[in-house]
Amino acid sequence: MKSKNRPIESQSGFTRRQFLYTTAFAGAAALTGCATAGPRQLSAGDKLNIGVVGAGGKGSSDTDHCSDENIVALCDIDTATLAKRKEKYPNARIYQDWREMLKKEKTLDAVIVATPDHMHAMVAATAIRMGKHVYCQKPLVQTVYEARLLRKLAKEHGVVTQMGNQGSAEDGLRRAVEVVQAGVIGPVREVHVWSNRPVWPQGQDRPAGSDPVPATLNWDGWLGPAQFRPFKAGVYHTFNWRGWQDFGTGALGDMACHTANMPFRALKLGYPTEIEATSSGINNETYPLKSKIRFQFPARENLVPVTFWWYDGGNPKPGDPFRHDGNNKPPGEVTAEVEAMMGSVPGSGCILVGDNGKIFSPDDYGANFFIKLKSDKEFVPSKNSDAVKAVPQTIPRNAFTGDTDKRHHLEWIAGCKGGPKPYSNFDIAAYLTEIILLGCVALRTGKKLEWDGPNMRALNAPESAQFVKRNYRKGWAI
Repeated sequence: MKSKNRPIESQSGFTRRQFLYTTAFAGAAALTGCATAGPRQLSAGDKLNIGVVGAGGKGSSDTDHCSDENIVALCDIDTATLAKRKEKYPNARIYQDWREMLKKEKTLDAVIVATPDHMHAMVAATAIRMGKHVYCQKPLVQTVYEARLLRKLAKEHGVVTQMGNQGSAEDGLRRAVEVVQAGVIGPVREVHVWSNRPVWPQGQDRPAGSDPVPATLNWDGWLGPAQFRPFKAGVYHTFNWRGWQDFGTGALGDMACHTANMPFRALKLGYPTEIEATSSGINNETYPLKSKIRFQFPARENLVPVTFWWYDGGNPKPGDPFRHDGNNKPPGEVTAEVEAMMGSVPGSGCILVGDNGKIFSPDDYGANFFIKLKSDKEFVPSKNSDAVKAVPQTIPRNAFTGDTDKRHHLEWIAGCKGGPKPYSNFDIAAYLTEIILLGCVALRTGKKLEWDGPNMRALNAPESAQFVKRNYRKGWAI
């Protein structure tokens, strides 16, 4: 008998509607003029031929972390960005259109996707269908439909994948998962995760008018599948796109792939049955300055039901109504022991509340954690806890050295060359992203959702479908 709440990999097949959506994605490969292929077989001594889509910002560090491989091509919609990156990688060919890059660069083994959120699925799906391994920045995609699809495509085409939530590389995160799953704090019934994001303007409407498009910028290419709108200097490109519903996923999409990663894995969170969001007010253009979202998960795999709370933002700052004071955190009774230990509640963090104790992680990655059992007077570092020390290691550790982000990339590269499957491969990353993005759907729908996970629909809110699958601009259908 199949459980309605088992992970996505346990569900068989797509509905007819989902199948039609999947076949539509095949059209993206047609845009490049390339047929479906499988990945080239590589050994540990070979070098990957890598193409990068989105060469600036996070894409620049992604490229640098892979610089011991062959950086064959760099693509960005802004030629000024390309010129700067070409200085560091003089042998790389440059492109302003990723479709042209994928069509012409026949030797590519792998593609890094570091564009704004709304372009992730289109680029990644096309590359996967061409048999390219993919490293894609978080959040993996912009919509629930896209998350489900990328996961399916990666499995079908046998490519190696990794999402850019680099905390997954940390021993501490993997250790926390082991400790929770060993039952050290007992059945977990509540999770509280909070973030100091957004650190960009939100809660605003679309500005009137337009500005001249810079000569270096391909604005149509930047918009991609989003509906056309005029260029406005400093409003969307290069950073503030995260707050806009057409391009980003707000604070939740930006940070929950990091901060919710550990509890999501540790608690084997299947599909939620309810998602309910409250906020400081949302329009049809940007995400709100402040939100609180409740995800209700039922019993699963002998685990008790759990309520997952998300908090972001805060109240408007004086003189700047589109930014906030960062004061939206869990209630005092949840954070009192954290405040006693640290003197104040940090801007972001995660608390798991079990029947026999609590676990608290004070950073975005879950790399460090503290534990407090019912017999303890206060939180103690996990490395000092006898209960933690008694838990055997069950999860393989990242074998590489360097900073967290580099180790995360190196794990992907090793996987592309026949090594172990990366820890944040799309089997888990697409699933995590899908669940997170349900919070965005609830925010935009404006009502509590009774969620049917296997069929990706709200039983009580058919109007939410427009936020589950976006309306792609003509000429950019995927």
